[in-house]
Amino acid sequence: MLQSPDMLSSSLPGAATEVRMPVPETGPVWTVRGKLSPLIYRLIAVTSFLLLLSAWWGITGSGLVEPLFLPGPVAVVKQAYIWATQNDLLSDTAISVYRVLAGFLLSAVMAVPLGLYIGAFQPVRAFFEPLLEFSRYLPAVAFVPLVLLWAGIGEGSKIALIWIGTFFQMVLMVSDDVSRVPMSQIEAARTLGATNGEVLRKVLLRSSMPAMFDTMRMTLGFAWTYLVVAEMVAANSGLGYAILQAQRFLQTGKIFVGIIVIGLIGLLTDQGLRFLHRKLFPWTK
Repeated sequence: MLQSPDMLSSSLPGAATEVRMPVPETGPVWTVRGKLSPLIYRLIAVTSFLLLLSAWWGITGSGLVEPLFLPGPVAVVKQAYIWATQNDLLSDTAISVYRVLAGFLLSAVMAVPLGLYIGAFQPVRAFFEPLLEFSRYLPAVAFVPLVLLWAGIGEGSKIALIWIGTFFQMVLMVSDDVSRVPMSQIEAARTLGATNGEVLRKVLLRSSMPAMFDTMRMTLGFAWTYLVVAEMVAANSGLGYAILQAQRFLQTGKIFVGIIVIGLIGLLTDQGLRFLHRKLFPWTK
């Protein structure tokens, strides 16, 4: 049975017994790349939100800004209640979530295999990467007339715009995740007789899955940012549509409600994906 050097040294006659001090889980707060306990992390996070809310409340309560331009927290809460009870906030939220998830999942289904091949094979990278680098700088808003022409005014046009906003970024990020897999793992698989397909499935895909999961989490945020653009396209429901309608009628409180709801959904989704990442890939902690 092989032993580690530390075990061997302690087993030699006359060897001094090495005393190991326990490594603390947390250190000084301001240590570079230091760690915080979960409780302290949560307290600091809650404090940041409370400070933001306090500043908002203080500015609006001082009368320095007209409520038309910056309504107070109480006015926003009242508007949220009206929207929820009279104007069907839940339905608007549900349709927006559906559009975001549909566009995002369509992007993921296409981007993951393509990014895997781009990161694995240089000829594929040479063929696709310049096209993708060019395409990711094209503004999704500029595609609105073409999307209306190609997909009509139904749900397909909104999903297509969210796909345009997320796919090109996602595929390049996935290819970078695959490219960062250490070459030593590929060489070890080759030594054991692995074929190209086996290296692709059992080495590159599995090794890059934690990083790909983080990429999915980040690009889901991109999908939410393109929601308002997507719901500009002949929509009559959804959070983005409601925000645009509120802008036309100077309903600033409703605009704030829509923005806050999107932010809360994004925050909850992000924290849920973080938790799932820790459960699926515990070795990356």
